[in-house]
Amino acid sequence: MPTECSAERFDFGVVEGRAVEAAFDAGLVTSDAGALLLGATDRAIDLVRRFAGCFRDHRRPDLIEHTVGTLIGQRVFGIALGYEDLNDHDELRHDPLMAVLAGKLEARREDCAPVAGKSTLNRLELSRNEPSRYHKIAYEAAAIEALPVTLFLEAHKRPPRQIILDLDATDDPLHGHQEGRFFHGYYDCYCYLPLYVFCGRHLLADFDASAGSVAEVERIVRQIRARWPFVRIVLRADSGFAREALMTWCEQNRVDYLFGLARNTRLVAMIEEELAAARVAAEKTGRPARRFRDFQWSTLGTWSRRRRVVAKAEWTKGEANPRFVVTSLKRAEAGARQLYEDIYCARGEMENRIKECQLDLYADRTSAVTMRANQLRLWLASMAYVLICALRRIGLAETTFADATCGTIRLKLLKIGALVRVRRIKIAMASASPAAQEWGHVARRLAEAAKARASPA
Repeated sequence: MPTECSAERFDFGVVEGRAVEAAFDAGLVTSDAGALLLGATDRAIDLVRRFAGCFRDHRRPDLIEHTVGTLIGQRVFGIALGYEDLNDHDELRHDPLMAVLAGKLEARREDCAPVAGKSTLNRLELSRNEPSRYHKIAYEAAAIEALPVTLFLEAHKRPPRQIILDLDATDDPLHGHQEGRFFHGYYDCYCYLPLYVFCGRHLLADFDASAGSVAEVERIVRQIRARWPFVRIVLRADSGFAREALMTWCEQNRVDYLFGLARNTRLVAMIEEELAAARVAAEKTGRPARRFRDFQWSTLGTWSRRRRVVAKAEWTKGEANPRFVVTSLKRAEAGARQLYEDIYCARGEMENRIKECQLDLYADRTSAVTMRANQLRLWLASMAYVLICALRRIGLAETTFADATCGTIRLKLLKIGALVRVRRIKIAMASASPAAQEWGHVARRLAEAAKARASPA
């Protein structure tokens, strides 16, 4: 506990004969010096400029203090640094690092900061299709949706032979009366239900699931094949996507699929012998046992054709645990066990990516009144994920943080305290930083990537 304090100095006693004092007299200091890596990553992939290009600005140019690029970059960088709320930006607008990232060290007007406060950012989020007196910035949804796929394509030097697109919807619980909310029986709450599409760690899309998966998958596949016409595309998802419309579309458009299939009495009856054999084996060994069966199957009325179904007949904890998947993949490519255990079950890794978006980058902060504003908030969080994913891919590939989550990268590499010297904008970071060596490696890698982008061969 402090033993003495004044407006200038705080006395914390004596340690081994030396007085311990504290004061707010260090000058310009930031706790986010590592954000320089975010700026370097942005220069390497040109995310903020292109994201800002998806907006229409109807404001008078002679009256603008903060450009759309400044506003967009401020929100994306802020979310990546852990500032989830617009209120945070009333302090962040005075942060020297945020000004450096915006490329704007001083405001033109005396009553403004280099970057925007909460009110200006709020007007951005509450944009409308047509400008009004107080909301003069609007976004083009189609352009924003296309940007993550473009960045994904640019991340590859050459087209891969095959890609797997993972689809999954997740609940976003709501605690107010937001536009478009609905009660979901499975999650037992009012929520939004955004649908995510990933290819490995790459985020390709996040949108309102009510828009329909077929239309969005068609859009993504069309954009990928415009650049990679011969790539093989496989869709992978749980049983919620095993619908006639989506499977038929895949079959008609050279897209393979591997979907979970909800069990029913007819399906379970098909694997009675396998379940019995698994039960005998489990009771004999005292460990879970599983058998697999591969067969052609169709529903009684909803499917237009018979399709390949793989069944896992498992006996565990004294009871049956059957599981089923439906696929267009041929038996010659993957047997039943390999198809289920090695290919289908790998989709569980996508859950970690969704957790990064929702827990580390606050994609579930959808408390705005309108659905349009909440969709923009979701995109802002997703662009923050894309930015950190690029940092991980370009700069961290050969470091101990190569597989780190967004939260770990923020904690270890971005949240670094530093003294800012304005004359030459030198960011003096702690000499004893535990990640100093990795940080320097990443900075050099990102500088090389930015230089390569600026001067393409």
